[in-house]
Amino acid sequence: MTQQRARGLCLAGLALTGIYSWVTLPLAPSLIGSHPVLLEALRGSISSMITAGALVRVGHAALPLVLLAPVLTLLKSGLLLWWAGRLWGPSLAHMLARGSSLAQRRSERAIRWGERYGSWTVVFAYFLPVPSGLIYAAAGWTGMSLRRVLALDLLGTSLWILAVVALGYSIGSPAVKVAKAINHYGLLISLALLGVVLLIGIVRSPRLSLADEQAE
Repeated sequence: MTQQRARGLCLAGLALTGIYSWVTLPLAPSLIGSHPVLLEALRGSISSMITAGALVRVGHAALPLVLLAPVLTLLKSGLLLWWAGRLWGPSLAHMLARGSSLAQRRSERAIRWGERYGSWTVVFAYFLPVPSGLIYAAAGWTGMSLRRVLALDLLGTSLWILAVVALGYSIGSPAVKVAKAINHYGLLISLALLGVVLLIGIVRSPRLSLADEQAE
């Protein structure tokens, strides 16, 4: 596979991941109280894992299923960013971190940690106060193999899921009640979120077109 084709496929994967995240966002309020394990599988969100952990506590969900449901969803982004790091190298950091000075500083910190501590940063990527995407990308451009990053990412993702589900388990029925309250108004919240997503798309579209024209 040529470098150009690999970059095209990687960009397509990242774009589809972003689109998938936006498309499934309005589903969260409707599923959080009724089907949190399904929401785990679809989005791998913290709220869904906490709610699912609380359901385990009250006896309404099976722990093995709750722990396994979000694994693939959480793994895919890290592996795509590792691949992007392999293809674009450190220049990828500038593409991901463009914006405020705070974002730039956090990105530089993530790069330093990723290049200095390597495997440990991949394992604890979800726990560190830096963009986890840049940690996976740094693993790519520093030469970490796919087999190694997959094993480390699987370990780190499992630890993250276990920690968040355990938090939900410790909270118990109060978390379930909050989720059911959100679910009660789920349709209205989903429609509001869908409206926000559409509004952002409408507002950003002319800006992106202008940026493309200026780039040409």
